[in-house]
Amino acid sequence: MTQPPHDEPTADSPEELREQVARTRSELGETVEALAAKADVKSRVKDKSAQVKEQTAVKAGAVKEQTVAKAEAVKEQTAAKAADLAHQVQDKLPEPVKDTAAKAVEQARATAAQAGQLWEEKAPEPVRQKAAQGGRMARDNRGVLLGAAAAATLVLWLSRRSRKG
Repeated sequence: MTQPPHDEPTADSPEELREQVARTRSELGETVEALAAKADVKSRVKDKSAQVKEQTAVKAGAVKEQTVAKAEAVKEQTAAKAADLAHQVQDKLPEPVKDTAAKAVEQARATAAQAGQLWEEKAPEPVRQKAAQGGRMARDNRGVLLGAAAAATLVLWLSRRSRKG
């Protein structure tokens, strides 16, 4: 005769024995289901794949946010450096060069106003739209353009100075 498990008492009546058998069958069924789930490699791979895909999407989103933030910071630093460089160049320019540049700016503004008026009268609409887009880009990158203009002015002044000497 077999001995009952140590943690389970023997049944005193047929009813208790039936309950124990039913409980054991239920536990055995759960165990078989768990083993079948572990043996279903295709389903486990599919679940793991979905989990990895979700983790990758989350990480990609975080990397994208970091990249955008870094790009904005670099853009701000570059604009600040360009503006600083432009101020340094302006500070080093002698007064006659600054006066000449100011006069040239005024003449350029007046000529630009005249050209703008003529442009509005004569240019076709698609061409005006493209020009407006270029103007917006120039305004958005004003610091870089000012730095380049200041550097060009300095180079022009130095080349004129070397010719006179």
